[in-house]
Amino acid sequence: MIPLEHFLIVGAILFCLGIYAVITRKNAIQVLIGVELMLNASILNLVAFGKYDKINNTGQVFGLFVIVLAAAAVAVGLVIILNFFKRANTIDPNKANTLRG
Repeated sequence: MIPLEHFLIVGAILFCLGIYAVITRKNAIQVLIGVELMLNASILNLVAFGKYDKINNTGQVFGLFVIVLAAAAVAVGLVIILNFFKRANTIDPNKANTLRG
């Protein structure tokens, strides 16, 4: 049986990689991938805690809700990126000030 600490370490590494991707990337798609890595790390932690909870499976239920919310967030994010690309001809998040009225 794999101890809980191993799951938490992998989750922390994934979350740190997601933060690194969000902070350092100049491409909006890569920033969305970093956000997805952070969400996947939280899902991994929720499922790991749910596995070691002998009473109920709330971790798995919360993980399922996070997956649904992540899918909706990615859909909205991609629509925003596509609209920004149509207006500015770039997907560089640093150039987002061109949308100001």
